[in-house]
Amino acid sequence: MSQTLNRSAIFAAVRQMLGRGFKQSKVDALDRAIDEATAVSDNSSLDPVPSVPSCRIGARGIALIKQFEGCARLRSDGMVEAYPDPGTGGDPWTIGWGATGPGLDGQGRIGPGTAWTRAECDERLERDLVRYADDVARALDGAPVTQNQFDALVSFHYNTGAIGRATLTKRHKAGDYAAALREFSRWNRAGGRVMKGLTRRRNAEAKLYGKPA
Repeated sequence: MSQTLNRSAIFAAVRQMLGRGFKQSKVDALDRAIDEATAVSDNSSLDPVPSVPSCRIGARGIALIKQFEGCARLRSDGMVEAYPDPGTGGDPWTIGWGATGPGLDGQGRIGPGTAWTRAECDERLERDLVRYADDVARALDGAPVTQNQFDALVSFHYNTGAIGRATLTKRHKAGDYAAALREFSRWNRAGGRVMKGLTRRRNAEAKLYGKPA
């Protein structure tokens, strides 16, 4: 749990050790160092459980995914249609709650002209979340993880498909949760460009990852 630091006492102790005062730029640098040290302490003090017993994404993770995926392109006839990737302007085409790749029941692929009902979008999300949660559980290979961390990692993987190769996963498995949290921000590009939506999503996932259980 975070503690409130007496920064004035820290600055006074440093001044006494130096035998002199110091410029505002040095005060700012010391402030940043304290912030970084506190952040590492807070994230290192998370109390991971041996595993997420259900190996399923929780309510917070589902809400985060729905927030950023949305169920876009609802037509006047009530059907939901596919749309191109915002980074590439083409593949991968997406429909419903971020579904890409194979179409319903594995028939064809999602692309221009694909349209589903809202119920089909919801059903596909449920199936995909089971699969992505299984991927995350396998990638963690028994490493301790809280439900919030697990949810954040499933959201990350759902969007990037990178849980098996990301340095983020390696940092988590090594127990360096502060370093793992910082890795989220690196995954904010699509088509070689920084995307504001991805930056917001990575920030939200990092916030959930760092939230005590």
